[in-house]
Amino acid sequence: MLKDSSYRLLGAEDPAPVTVERLDGASALFMTCDHAGRKIPKSLGDLGISEAELQRHIAWDIGAEGVARGLSEQLDAALVVQTYSRLVIDCNRQPSRHDSMARISELTEIPGNRDLHPEHADARVREIFDPYHDTIAADLDRRRAAGKATLLIAVHSFTPVYKGETRPWHIGLLYNRDDRVARVLMDLMSEDSALTVGDNEPYAISDEGDYTIPVHGEQRGIPHIEIEIRQDLIETEAGQRDWALRLTDWMGRAMERLDAAGGTYTKSRY
Repeated sequence: MLKDSSYRLLGAEDPAPVTVERLDGASALFMTCDHAGRKIPKSLGDLGISEAELQRHIAWDIGAEGVARGLSEQLDAALVVQTYSRLVIDCNRQPSRHDSMARISELTEIPGNRDLHPEHADARVREIFDPYHDTIAADLDRRRAAGKATLLIAVHSFTPVYKGETRPWHIGLLYNRDDRVARVLMDLMSEDSALTVGDNEPYAISDEGDYTIPVHGEQRGIPHIEIEIRQDLIETEAGQRDWALRLTDWMGRAMERLDAAGGTYTKSRY
């Protein structure tokens, strides 16, 4: 048996923690999907929860990957996708946070996350979290060095009902200090009277509660937006295709407006 100092989380049969598409794509869009996957490393078994629980939102963002891949294909945009369930480690949280490897998610206890040995927790960071974010950072550095325009989009999804409360929004636009992309998208989406758009709903981005947008967007000065789509709208492949096409239109027009306003999406404060 390996000593804790030699502990490895991922084995030869486990998939890579990150996949990429179109890193040399022509678009200024650079997309991430933090909660795309629901894989669990073989060494962790099922974390002590049922397959039914692993199908739920507590394990992954249902439909988000399909939408992100569709948008990437439509616009020839770079996409970085995370493979493992957020129950193993949440790649949109600082690893030091209590909910990075949650012992309870919503109302569900996660036995496999109780009393984690520090070396085992470190392995989740080292083998899943770090490769994912290192991949994002390395390609953003490469784009910067090449002088390539970049607009960061983090694609997520949310539940129609949370702890008994119905959520009316079809899509949410999330930001913190920088709302330049959000404002343009809200204006464009307002053209559809049947659409209910959340302005920092059902969540809001913060330095404490998020990682991808604060670190890769705000700290670099890259224009950015986190997009949240309600899961009942994208749980099927048809729904994912529909929303990918909607976003293709909105993002294409948004970039035209931002560029016409002075190239704001092409500039950053590196």
